[in-house]
Amino acid sequence: MYLFYTPDIDTSHFLSEEESAHCVRVLRYDRGDEILLTDGRGTTYHARITNPHPRHCEFEVLSQEKQEKTHNIYLHVAIAPTKNIERLEWMVEKCTEIGVDEITPLLCRFSERKNLRNDRLEKIILSAAKQSLTPYLPKLNPLTDFATLIDPSNSPSRGGIGDESKMDKFIAHCYKDEKRELKDALRKGRDVLILIGPEGDFSEQEVEMAIREGFLPVGLGRSRLRTETAGVVACHTAVLLNED
Repeated sequence: MYLFYTPDIDTSHFLSEEESAHCVRVLRYDRGDEILLTDGRGTTYHARITNPHPRHCEFEVLSQEKQEKTHNIYLHVAIAPTKNIERLEWMVEKCTEIGVDEITPLLCRFSERKNLRNDRLEKIILSAAKQSLTPYLPKLNPLTDFATLIDPSNSPSRGGIGDESKMDKFIAHCYKDEKRELKDALRKGRDVLILIGPEGDFSEQEVEMAIREGFLPVGLGRSRLRTETAGVVACHTAVLLNED
């Protein structure tokens, strides 16, 4: 069954114009057909179409169910956008399918891309969540400066740095400094924030700054990974260790 996104379901029983068009014009759902909805916050709804209008399709809710996440931690990946935007879009799509909770595009010293279209990334996230029947929609932050992100005073939410007693913080880099492998450094049941650098890696000064703020330097295996691959590997490693 196809999944439709309805973030305002508590106050409105109409699909958005885009979702209505897809439901009625593309998928040919009609009056009386049952559909599956999500609010993007973990609840799914079984509903029946009452008015199959292609611009504002109306439905009635038959039942609802709170879905548990596949993992028991909050996972935040902060990653420098790639020069080829399609690579970042691929990473965002795959991390959404795997189960990332928050993504922050990171502006670093060696970043080759310094602007983003967050609206396009939001659409990719939504499409990936619907395709994989994921009822949790990851939070996408605006492009954020490296120094701003690692400063705990600028990230008060659970998804940011905030309460360090509940979160382990990592910076993945390619320097030959002493570091642990992420798979060995992760602690089960602990929230995770991991930083992934640009194609030219983090600067040595950025690595030093992060370590001073309590980030643990880690590697992601023996191979030297592309930025977008590193993001997916880090995400999958953290989720796999913490699957319920």
